[in-house]
Amino acid sequence: MGNREDLMAGAKRCLYEKGYGRTTARDIATASGVSLAAIGYHFGSKDALLNAAMIEAIGDMGTALGAVVVAANQVSDDPEERFAAVWDGLRDVFVEHRGLWAAQFEALAQAAHAPELAQAFAGAQKEGRLGLAALFQGLPEVVETEEELARGAFYQTLLAGYAAQWLAAPELAPSGADFLRGLRLVSGSVLNSG
Repeated sequence: MGNREDLMAGAKRCLYEKGYGRTTARDIATASGVSLAAIGYHFGSKDALLNAAMIEAIGDMGTALGAVVVAANQVSDDPEERFAAVWDGLRDVFVEHRGLWAAQFEALAQAAHAPELAQAFAGAQKEGRLGLAALFQGLPEVVETEEELARGAFYQTLLAGYAAQWLAAPELAPSGADFLRGLRLVSGSVLNSG
């Protein structure tokens, strides 16, 4: 790998181990085995490098999410069973990527004071929504429509809430069966009310 790739790998490692706010430029340089000056040369600033590393790491995690959905699709042809299996499978993704989930929440809290970070997250929203819409339907991709964006936003919201609950108290995070029961209760009371 070159210095740029080493810096990216080091920054991702720091995100997982130290979090977003506690990672210094020196931490990244040490983790990557590259000089401090290389950060400015290749990325302009530590923040720009961390933002790029965050987006790349989220993409890596998306690959892990995709594997969960593929496994769930092999569980059953029943959509309800697959839905529950996906949420159960996400526990392993949370364990593997715990540091990244924590770093994302930390970075989101700082985004109000860091316009480039807020812009990076906003830019990833649409892509993330379309990716989740495809994943949960067991498709390689979906065409961008209002319907698919809405579907993805729903899954994105559930996923973020699940991650927050899991980070706070993993033993209290809902199971796939809990998600399915909640979906039935909410959809029954909302969709059948009129």
